[in-house]
Amino acid sequence: MNMALSQSVKDSIRTELDEVVAIRHDLHKNPELSFQEERTSKVVQRELDRLGIAYEAGKAGGTGVVAFIPSTEKDADTPSVALRADMDALPITEQTGLSYSSTRDGVMHACGHDGHTSILLGAARVLSALETRPNNVTLVFQPAEESGGGGQRFCAEGMLEGSAGGGIGPRVGRIFGLHGWPSLKLGTVRTKPGPLMASTDEFIITVKGKGGHAARPHLARDPIVAASAIVMGLQTIVSRSTSPVDSLVCTIGRIEGGTVDNVIPETVELEGTTRALKPEMRKLAEERVREISESVARAHGCTVEIRWNVGYPVVHNDHAMVEKFFDLAGRVLGEDNVSLAEAPVMGGEDFAYYAEHVPACFFFLGLCPKGDGSYPEIHTPRFDFNDKAIPLGIELMTRLALGTY
Repeated sequence: MNMALSQSVKDSIRTELDEVVAIRHDLHKNPELSFQEERTSKVVQRELDRLGIAYEAGKAGGTGVVAFIPSTEKDADTPSVALRADMDALPITEQTGLSYSSTRDGVMHACGHDGHTSILLGAARVLSALETRPNNVTLVFQPAEESGGGGQRFCAEGMLEGSAGGGIGPRVGRIFGLHGWPSLKLGTVRTKPGPLMASTDEFIITVKGKGGHAARPHLARDPIVAASAIVMGLQTIVSRSTSPVDSLVCTIGRIEGGTVDNVIPETVELEGTTRALKPEMRKLAEERVREISESVARAHGCTVEIRWNVGYPVVHNDHAMVEKFFDLAGRVLGEDNVSLAEAPVMGGEDFAYYAEHVPACFFFLGLCPKGDGSYPEIHTPRFDFNDKAIPLGIELMTRLALGTY
């Protein structure tokens, strides 16, 4: 990118920043759960209308928006550079005490998607104002990252195929996305080629026994004892069924059963998740959860019913796109502020679906002012996206859209 265009981007960001931050605060104040992002979608559409950017709404379950900014230099059918942001919030009660704290009971932007959406709207402002745009650009405002697989729906609808499928403009040639990262120092970014984030599957195990009086347990078949043994047995999946050099997680996050102290219940329900980085480990996790649950339950005179929900695939970053990102980010932030992740993150992201179809790069944007881990974590009641990271996010996304590929 020439110096004049680079300076134009920086000047435009300074001009637009206050309004973009105001949009972020408005979105934070009015969070919406997966596939319920009606107001958020309208805010996005309002901004795109104001900028004169063509878009299609009602996508990916009803609230998704995909927009197109044409190149000033290339043919309209030249594959585009896509930039993606997620829009949904989480079912968490906010405890930040901010002036723009959530006004909706039990719902908050605890994962920073208000920041992601605002950054992409900021990039839209900057890109639309430029006199020179070397690439066609697709903007993807995605619903339901948290629990609905909005990315999968966008792909299934043919959004990546452009107007020839279920999108707008030319087909997508490459795609970039970001996530605000609380443990990473403000002003820095991090990613890696290959697997960056894990596959995510969820399961519910219903342990079925025979109820009875707490004073006569020998006449019952206690599902609480069986469920407890199952939880302990599942711990051996990682420690004894998995090679020490492979990454696998199996966590039980919910146990529910019983009503009072003197009654052995009929059933107990366990809910958990598995995370993996390789297809064979993902398959192994499901097999062992089923085998252990069934055999342990049987040993306690109980049975189990297992519901398995196949979740997101592994986020797999394209090597060439990561090299491009590192080069660009190093020039924007300084090479010392761009780092290679030592290992993948075992959290999941439905950006993975885009990466299954086109070359992709997902990266982490630092939020912590001190870089010492003191910033509230995502998915907690005290998290808030750091506004100081917004201009950095806008510049990176804008520069990626203007890059040479």
